Parts: sequence; C-alpha cells; structure tokens
Amino acid sequence: MTAPRRQAAVLGHPIGHSRSPALHRAAYAALGEDIDYGSFDLVPEQLGDFISKVRDEAGWCGLSVTMPLKSALVAHVDRVVGHAASLGALNTVVFEPSPSGRPALVGHNTDVAGIVEAFRHAGVERAVRPVVVGAGNTALAAVAAIAELGATSVRFLVRNPERAGEAAGLAERLGLDAALEGFAGGAEALEEADVAVSTLPPRAADGLADELSALPRTDDGGAAPEGVAHRGVLLDVAYDPWPSKVSLAWEERGGRVLHGLEMLVYQAVEQIVLFTGRDDARTREVIDVMCDSVGLPRRTR
Repeated sequence: MTAPRRQAAVLGHPIGHSRSPALHRAAYAALGEDIDYGSFDLVPEQLGDFISKVRDEAGWCGLSVTMPLKSALVAHVDRVVGHAASLGALNTVVFEPSPSGRPALVGHNTDVAGIVEAFRHAGVERAVRPVVVGAGNTALAAVAAIAELGATSVRFLVRNPERAGEAAGLAERLGLDAALEGFAGGAEALEEADVAVSTLPPRAADGLADELSALPRTDDGGAAPEGVAHRGVLLDVAYDPWPSKVSLAWEERGGRVLHGLEMLVYQAVEQIVLFTGRDDARTREVIDVMCDSVGLPRRTR
C-alpha cells in the first residue's frame, strides 16, 4: 500500500499574501522532499474543527501559523516547548507519533530564531540599546531574540503603554530592564537605538517615520552612538508594501534596514528542519533558493 503524501500548510487570516508556500516549496524541492505545502484561511473560531480534522488525516507533518492564530492555537495542541512555552505563542506545529496512533501536536516558536539570525547575518552580535515597536505576539518574539543577542534592557514604543504589560513582563522574566513609552516622541528613542524591531502591521508605523524624518540632523556623518558598534539596524517585519515608510526614514538617517522577509526566511528554515528532520535545510544552498523564491538577494555570509 502506498504511503500517503506528506502534507504541511500555513494557517492565518488573511492568508493570500503569505510567502510561506513559496519558501517551503523551494526548500523541499532543493532537499528532494516530497511534501505538499498549502494554505488555509482561518480565524480563531475555526481552529477547533480544523485541528480535529487534520489529526485524523494521514500524512501531515507540520503547520506554519501566522496572525491572528499564534496565541489561539496554543489551546489546541498537546504541548508547547521552548520559546512557544515561555512566550505563550507559537508559529509552528509539528505532528509527532504517539502511542495512541493519533499524532501528538507539538507547538514551537521559530520567530525568535528568525529574528536572531536576520540580525546576525547583518553582523549584529550584540544588542546594546534595543527598541521594540509594538507589544503583540511578534514583539514577544523580538524581546526573546534581543535577550539572546545579549541585551540587558529594552525600550518599547507602544500605542497604549497600559496594554503592554505582557511584553514588559516577559522582558523582566528574561532579566531585561523594560521601559514602556508611547508613540509620541518615540522617534527620539529610535534615533538612539543600535537595534530596532518594528512589529507593527503595514503602514502602522508611518507616524513614527514622519517624526523620525523631522528630527534635527547631526553633523557626525552617520557615526554610531557612543557605546555601540554601528549606526543602527532596523528589522521591519511588515514586508508588504516594501519599502515601508519607516524603513526609508531609517535609511535616510544613515541606518541599515533588514527586509521583513529576512526574518521570514530564517524562521521558515527552522520550521523545515522540524518538519523534515533535515539539518541540511540550514545550508547556504537551501537558503539561497528560498531567497530566490521571494526575491531576496542571496546570502553572502
């Protein structure tokens, strides 16, 4: 009897813009893995029925999870591990064999690795003055990432500081001093950052971009702030449309911008390792074809 073809998919809403199918299909082709990778447009209220259905379908190896499902899906898996457990949010579900005959669903969070690797590829080995814009699920991953990059503190720029307690609480649990600040005047905090992550949806950071552009120019020729090794690197996770207004404002002031797809590539690499058991998914050759699939330049490091 022929074994069923392996399946994986990305879940979220809306899902039509997702680049995950292109990334995963390119990697599986390069690795010689026969995995059918699709997409499902789902809202949290539909998760229970969907998960019950796929538990009983043969061949599933994994799910990629995007907004607005990262926290909601935690209640539908059998256990969460690693960063998914500490953040209370997952972006990956792995189907593992279990004694019952039905697969055990295990939640992981590879967003943290995606952010860390994007910065490390850009030459950032340590975060000295990090700023995180936003306080949602991706902001939680950003906090864990900058902790891995050696940060001892973090400044949050949020619309409503009173609603950012979860992000601040995570920072404190990770040993970081956390400061919550509103968007008003936030451009000055960005100007002082050596590492910044904007986790806001598309165009939501446009106001901050205007403030950043309006700040007085210095005559230091783009030199790095005292105590940091570079002018500043911004990762903007909102990659569509691109370039974003905040990324343009950052570059105008001498900083370096990382395309949001950089994070997406590296978090997908870790998902592919989990879905296939293939550590060679991390090789430059595989990452290059993934970059090709979404129009990013190939890696040089």
